[in-house]
Amino acid sequence: MEATGRTALHVCRAVFILTVVSSEFIHIPTLVHHGIQGDSLSLSVKTFFPLDEVDIQGTWSHTKPSGTRTTMVTFTKETTIFDMMHQDNLVFKEPNLSLKIKLLNPEDEGDYHLNLNIQFHNKTGMVIKEERTVHVTVDVPVSTPVIEKSPSYAVIEDKANVTWKCSVETGTRVVFQWFRDNVALTRSDRYHFSRNNSTLFISPVRKEDKGSYWCVASNPVSHGRLSRALELNVYYGPYNLEVNSVQGLRTGEVFTINPGELVFFECQADSNPPNSYVWISKSHNATQVIKEGPRLEVRSYTLAHSEEYLCRAFNNVTQKQEEAQFTLLVASFGTGKEKHTQEGSSVSPLAAIIVCSLFVISCMVLFFLRRTCHPKRVLMTIYKRPFSEQKRKPRSGHEDATEDFGIYEFVSIPGKMESAQASCRSLARLESIQDMHTTIYDVIRHVPETPSHSLLK
Repeated sequence: MEATGRTALHVCRAVFILTVVSSEFIHIPTLVHHGIQGDSLSLSVKTFFPLDEVDIQGTWSHTKPSGTRTTMVTFTKETTIFDMMHQDNLVFKEPNLSLKIKLLNPEDEGDYHLNLNIQFHNKTGMVIKEERTVHVTVDVPVSTPVIEKSPSYAVIEDKANVTWKCSVETGTRVVFQWFRDNVALTRSDRYHFSRNNSTLFISPVRKEDKGSYWCVASNPVSHGRLSRALELNVYYGPYNLEVNSVQGLRTGEVFTINPGELVFFECQADSNPPNSYVWISKSHNATQVIKEGPRLEVRSYTLAHSEEYLCRAFNNVTQKQEEAQFTLLVASFGTGKEKHTQEGSSVSPLAAIIVCSLFVISCMVLFFLRRTCHPKRVLMTIYKRPFSEQKRKPRSGHEDATEDFGIYEFVSIPGKMESAQASCRSLARLESIQDMHTTIYDVIRHVPETPSHSLLK
């Protein structure tokens, strides 16, 4: 029974040893450290073995960028020996084998090597070797960068070069980056940078180079520090010269207007500083300057008349100029302008005048008819008759000839009709149609005192 227990214990120890051999005994979380000059720095180490069950022996050494190697610490479980040149600036933490540098100096840069030998108590003669390397840099934080421009004044495109410089008072291993209007600048045919990008050279300067410039400085221990912005003013142009007008009908470079229409033309171009403008009239192979300034007013009354004009823009600084030519044609095109220029536009002035004239004439006709026909009076006369008279049957004029017997006289009465002299039935029939004529006739009846028998026969 005892022999079986010992066998099981040896098997467990063997499995443990094999597991330990194939696993990682130490671990360094950070293999690259960016230290700040004057601060402390810890090279941390994590161990994965029980310290009371092993014997250890190791060293921390430092290799400078120049290649010089120095052993900083030699240690075992019981003793720690420091290099006398560095013992005042080092702290060794025995439980986890970490090394701390109290005060970083530029001389502390380089690679730090940890060499460790591990021997387990239960495995005599078996030594496990572990090595790790940590890279350390020491830098000075970056101060706020300062930007400079040469020349400091505005420049003319295609004729000048500009040099930008970005510098810092403090900082090591500083890297610079340039921006214009929030856009990072990169190397191109006209943009040239120094090795660390501290200098930007633009040759030659063009219109698109104008804007606000600044630089950003950074290093391993400082995030980007921004400089103040400087403006680059570039004189350029004129470019994209155009002649426009809100009046008339435009077809290509031809403006068509109605006779007597006042037209305003605007001449515009992209330029810095602003251009000076000149308007020139071209006729019979001769040119004449008619106005200076960006605006021209033209009014013409001659039909089928055309004239050529030219707008010339000149930049006094760049000494460049550009011209735009157009033709003005006078033609009566009525509402055609509205049909070509925009849909659903208002009626032309000529159509408005015609509509107004028709309305006035209609009002005059209605007023004249009202003054002469009196429709209201006729209706009132009809409705004032006795009901029996309104309902009686129409007469042919021969039912009672004796009542109509007599001598009749027609009298023309201008103006309003006065029917006091008319007979009852005859006058009523006339009044019912008086609104259909402009001349009104009155009927006067002369009844003879004693009618003749011969006439009755």
